[in-house]
Amino acid sequence: MNSDPLIFLFKTIANLYLFIVLLRLVLQLTRADFYNPISQGIVRATSPILLPLRKVIPSIGRVDMACVVFALLVQFLTVLGIVFFQGTASLTPASLYVVWTVVGVLYHLLDLYFWALLISVILSWVAPGASHPGAMLVAQITEPLYRMCHRVIPTLGGLDLSPIFLFLAISVIQQLLRANFSIV
Repeated sequence: MNSDPLIFLFKTIANLYLFIVLLRLVLQLTRADFYNPISQGIVRATSPILLPLRKVIPSIGRVDMACVVFALLVQFLTVLGIVFFQGTASLTPASLYVVWTVVGVLYHLLDLYFWALLISVILSWVAPGASHPGAMLVAQITEPLYRMCHRVIPTLGGLDLSPIFLFLAISVIQQLLRANFSIV
C-alpha cells in the first residue's frame, strides 16, 4: 500500500469521476429515469466530454460506446497519473497499461454494483418503497440484477436470498481480478 498522500488524493478524485461516468453508463443501460434530479446531475457532470465523443463513436445497440470509451479514458489517465507520481513509468511495459485500464474499469463497475446492492438492501429494511430520487435510482439499477437472480433462486417465503448470492458473486470476481492483475 502506497502511503503517498498525493497519489491517494489523485486516485480518489479520479475514481470518483470514473464512478460518475460508470453510473451514467449503468443508468443508460437500465433505462433509469432520465428526469430524476440525480440523473440530471450525472448528465451535467459528464456531457461536456461525452457529447463530442458521441459525434465520433456510435452506439452499439443499447450500449453507449462513447460512454464506455470515456470510462476507459478516465481509467487510463488514472493509471498514467499513478505511474507518473510513483516514478515507475520506465519500468512498466506498455501492454500493462491497457490491461490495468480494462480490468480497472471492470473492477470499479463491480464496485458500483456492490454499493448499489448494499444501499438497496439497507433501504429495503429502513424505507421499503421509498420515493426519494436516490432510492428510486438505486432500485432501477439493481432491479435487473435481482430479476436475473430470481430466475435461478426463488424467494423463500418472503425471504429474498438473491442479494447474498450477488454479493458473493461480485466479491469472488473482484478477488479474481485482484489476484491476477495489479488493480490500480
